[in-house]
Amino acid sequence: MEDNSRFESVYSTKVRAGRRRTYFFDVRKTKGGDFYVTLTESTKKFNGEGYERHKIFLYKEDFNRFLGSLTETINHVKNNLMPDYDYEEFERRQEEWEAQKALEDAQAEVSGESETPATPEKSAATTYSDATETTSSITAEDQEPATETKKDVSTEDDMAW
Repeated sequence: MEDNSRFESVYSTKVRAGRRRTYFFDVRKTKGGDFYVTLTESTKKFNGEGYERHKIFLYKEDFNRFLGSLTETINHVKNNLMPDYDYEEFERRQEEWEAQKALEDAQAEVSGESETPATPEKSAATTYSDATETTSSITAEDQEPATETKKDVSTEDDMAW
């Protein structure tokens, strides 16, 4: 029997970034009881057959420098390169899309058009754990079945921008 506790996921969140791309932030626990973060970009393939994933592993000794450099870089773009850009635009569009999707799901459920109730666990969208692994640098040890500790990690194919 395989020991999946070596890379146990203890926390997960996601950021949807349009129709084809989602970022996942996962905290994982090592066999030795230490923690690290994986940043995963999941992109739906153009042919519609699966997803491509790219990962960054971030260890505790790099947290502060990584966050500082990321913040500095983003602030440089926002303040120096594109100070007039409306950075809230995509949040508004996401909120509008989610409200429209919820309304459509509710209408479909009432009219009996939906085969299954629309719930985060039983969404029609492919889940993060079902994504096809196409990045060769990711080891088999990092791949693990979805656990109940993940929170609503459906992919971006249900996004409509």
